[in-house]
Amino acid sequence: MLIGLLALTVAAAFTGAAIYVSVAEQPARLRLDDKALLQEWQPSYKRGAAMQASIALLACILGLIAWWRTGFSAYLAGAVLVILPWPWTLLVMMPTNRQLEAMDVAVANPQARPLIIKWGGMHLVRTTLGALATIAFLWALYVA
Repeated sequence: MLIGLLALTVAAAFTGAAIYVSVAEQPARLRLDDKALLQEWQPSYKRGAAMQASIALLACILGLIAWWRTGFSAYLAGAVLVILPWPWTLLVMMPTNRQLEAMDVAVANPQARPLIIKWGGMHLVRTTLGALATIAFLWALYVA
């Protein structure tokens, strides 16, 4: 089914982007000094959030359509899993995000590093949810 394959592809794109942040971008930014660390995190987060939110929404919609057309619960599971980073981000990560966004990038802020380390740990949940959604969509295509 084409819609299911598209849901899988978009969920995999979400997961790939999340993995990139967790295994490449976050470790690289943590090697920067405190001032540069925040200077990198702020625009990176803003761009990444817009991209990943839209990808998650599209994968969710495609997964719901695939579930509606086939009745396979794995599509529904994938759709729910891929959209769960939204409430996770809004309810759990947002206080940390807001603190980091409010910091002045013109000065070195010693509070930035521990918050960005905390943020990276919370971001791993988003990565895990994306991977689980991808697996659910893959399973749905396998049993179809």
